[in-house]
Amino acid sequence: MALWFCSARLFIFLFIVSALPIAYIIYQERAETDHHVFHYHSSGFFRESAKWDDQSRSFLVTFLEGGVGEIHVPQNYTRDVVLKEVTVVKDSDLTGNASLGLALDRPRNRLLVAVADMFGNRYSALAAYDLSTWKRLFLTKLSGSGDEKSLADDVAVDADGNAYVTDVKGSKLWKVGVDGEILSTLTNPLFTPKEWYKSLAGLSGIVYHPDGYLIVIHTLGGYLLKIDLAKGDEVKLIELAGGPLSFGDGLELISPTKLVVAAGNPSGRLVESTDGWETASVVAKFKGPMHRFATAATVKDGKVYLNHMVGMGYPKKTHALVEFVL
Repeated sequence: MALWFCSARLFIFLFIVSALPIAYIIYQERAETDHHVFHYHSSGFFRESAKWDDQSRSFLVTFLEGGVGEIHVPQNYTRDVVLKEVTVVKDSDLTGNASLGLALDRPRNRLLVAVADMFGNRYSALAAYDLSTWKRLFLTKLSGSGDEKSLADDVAVDADGNAYVTDVKGSKLWKVGVDGEILSTLTNPLFTPKEWYKSLAGLSGIVYHPDGYLIVIHTLGGYLLKIDLAKGDEVKLIELAGGPLSFGDGLELISPTKLVVAAGNPSGRLVESTDGWETASVVAKFKGPMHRFATAATVKDGKVYLNHMVGMGYPKKTHALVEFVL
């Protein structure tokens, strides 16, 4: 009898303990906020990155299980509507690899996607897709079995259509030409912090600045780098006030002087520079949903939205694109 009573008490205790975080998540999901949230239903739990495409009026999102989805926002959209994700890319020959960072290249009507073996780190690639037909234009293998471990994480495209892909595992940068040819691989001592553990997650988010350079974040180092393409790929550490930007992931340049960093939780940070990104300051922080994790940023109609990786619910998973109130 005593054994049964103890077991019953233990069961009740475990039930209460497990119910508390679930109740908190439900409360957070239903709570009223002073900022806008796009919710959408998906078939998968994990959505790594998101970018707004104004021409199609859609958010494009990448699947951690591999693939790309489109979330169309109709003209008559109202805030109480839960949108629907439609799969537009699912390559059978890339099964087992994750689709991670993505970049819109509207002048060439294509989407660029970083592809990688997340767990074995034995394959990295860059894929390009036609935005009208979703036909794959090229698949460039960046590394494979026999090479050092790597993980293609994010991608940016310059004015000429060249793509720059970050390697979060190997701390390097690949440059890929407009037709998919590998042009160069960039390494630099600044890509590798002195502390060994900070190299567990290295170069991640990347953006191309219209003045002809790249801005890259080091995830565990928490710092920003400026790579000047006009000066032989010169690499400089951006002197940052109000940092570090630990766990920084996706980047979005919202003006020549302002950069949004998606950084887990707090969900986002606004960084500003007045001297061409020689120096910069963290000027604002945004605390989004505590139970979600921000991984990417995008701009729609002048407003910044943060992609949160994990979807909630079953069988339909509800994902959130949360407005970063500046």
